[in-house]
Amino acid sequence: MEGKIATLAAVLATVFAGSALAAVPAGYPAEYQKIVDAGTKEGKVVIYSTTDTKAAGPLIKGFEEQYPGIKVEYNDMNSTELYNRYLSEQASGSGSGDVVWSSSMDTALKLATDYAAEYASPEKEKLPKWAVWQQKAYGTTYEPVVFIYNKRLIPAGDVPDSHSALAKLIAAQSDKFKNKVTTYDIEKSGLGFMLAVQDSKSDKDYFAHLGDIAKGGLTVQSSTGTMMERVSSGENLIGYNILGSYAEARIKGDKSLGISYPKDYVLVLSRVSFISAEAEHSNAAKLWFDYVLSEKGQSILASQADIPSLRQDIEGKNDIDGMTKLLGQALKPIPVDESLLEYLEPKKRLEFIKQWREAAAK
Repeated sequence: MEGKIATLAAVLATVFAGSALAAVPAGYPAEYQKIVDAGTKEGKVVIYSTTDTKAAGPLIKGFEEQYPGIKVEYNDMNSTELYNRYLSEQASGSGSGDVVWSSSMDTALKLATDYAAEYASPEKEKLPKWAVWQQKAYGTTYEPVVFIYNKRLIPAGDVPDSHSALAKLIAAQSDKFKNKVTTYDIEKSGLGFMLAVQDSKSDKDYFAHLGDIAKGGLTVQSSTGTMMERVSSGENLIGYNILGSYAEARIKGDKSLGISYPKDYVLVLSRVSFISAEAEHSNAAKLWFDYVLSEKGQSILASQADIPSLRQDIEGKNDIDGMTKLLGQALKPIPVDESLLEYLEPKKRLEFIKQWREAAAK
């Protein structure tokens, strides 16, 4: 009996110690302490994410330091895998992610329409209005989509600075670029499909440009990392529709890789996140969610993960203000709203893929 009492006392001491160390963030309502205490008691939060573990590492570390009683179980997947896994688990009623955090904005919003809990984050007023959908799905980042190129093999004068310039360059030198241009496989990558759709909405000559870009033959991949590796090695010469955050992080240690921000328009992606309505660790999920959106969390993303912040009050240039000073009116943020769902309708999706394949000769 004494042994059981001692064990119980040790457990309670751990819980209360964690709770005592985890204070309510400055500026939050006093009742937020209830969420902190309940989240600490839950002891864990399960994240399903497309943000790779290495990039998310500093964020996870910061969260666990702020809430020492809560461990982050982080599951890193590509966008299609995340969507299918989460959907399957929700249908079967089995355990699943407490929080979804995906770069594939359209499929994330589709999941949110059916499975997201409504939650008014205390950080909501610090975010652009276009980044919050019905207090269920939230944009979390501000990431320009860029071209990358091999600096050793592409002369500085040939580096394209617009989508039309990219198309003209490749069409004029199709032999040089034969099977040397890479982009996403829009059938295997949810992110790739979404970006292609957004390109078609932003560029009235999109399919003509795609046809010119594909004149040398496109090499398609399902991940940004693979494309950057191939361009860096010279196996490919140019990649387009690349997440600028990953490319900026890569070039710090890779002298072969260059980045070009197109001047005609720059799509801006915002990774969409939501809390599952059936979250097993719902309070810990709220703590994680708010931490990611907070000044502290966004500063970690901007300064340590090279992922630009959605906020305007972050030190340094890696936030909305910094990106606006760099790229100005060319920036085209993709809003977190129902327009993302248009091309997920099966017939429209298949028609778009067919048109894309015909233009790309795939």
